[in-house]
This record gives sequence, C-alpha cells and structure tokens, in this order.
Amino acid sequence: MNDFDRLEPDEIRHLRLFFYLLPVFGFFPAIWTLYHRSGSRQERNLSRFVVKFAMGWLLIYGLIGASAFTSESAQLPLLLTASFMTSGYFVLNLYLMVRLWQRKTISLPLIGKVGRLL
Repeated sequence: MNDFDRLEPDEIRHLRLFFYLLPVFGFFPAIWTLYHRSGSRQERNLSRFVVKFAMGWLLIYGLIGASAFTSESAQLPLLLTASFMTSGYFVLNLYLMVRLWQRKTISLPLIGKVGRLL
C-alpha cells in the first residue's frame, strides 16, 4: 500500500491546489482543469486565478523584455524591472502556498478573495 492510498479525498484535493500554485509549472494543471471543466468550484476558481496571473506575468515580462531589446539607453533599468517582476511572481506564489498550507483564505489586495480553501 503506497502513501497515496492512505490519503483522504480532501487531502488529495488540497495537494492538487498546491500543484496549481507552483510558479510556471502550475499553469499546466490549471489549464487542464479549466479545459476539462473538472474539479471542485474552489479548484476552478484557483485555476482561473493561476492562469490569469501567469498569463499577465508572461505578457508583462515579454513586453518589458522586448522594450529592453529595442532600447539602448534604458536597457538596464528595464531588465531590472523584468527581474523584479519575476521575483514578485515567484514570491507571491510562495505566499499563496503558505496561506494554503495554513488553510487560510487565499486573498490578495486589489484582487480580492480567490477562494476559501479549507
């Protein structure tokens, strides 16, 4: 009997939510959940947030990178801004993972409550 056989369905769902919050890699299971319309309401809410957040980060990172490539005078500040954006993306995902681990509400300022994930 392996370890996954002893997990309760609620614990498995909780573990899946952690996979969604993995920076960059969590995007793919989130897209899968949304595409197949599977999972609970909380999983779908978190998946929508993860997809929007990852696509927003990628779009901004790409625009800043393209601007840095075409600019000669502002190249270094733009590259530093892109690196801060990436660091912020990773730290925010880590923060949300900690909130999920503590079984607290995942909410962000200016965005609101992502979902009550107890």
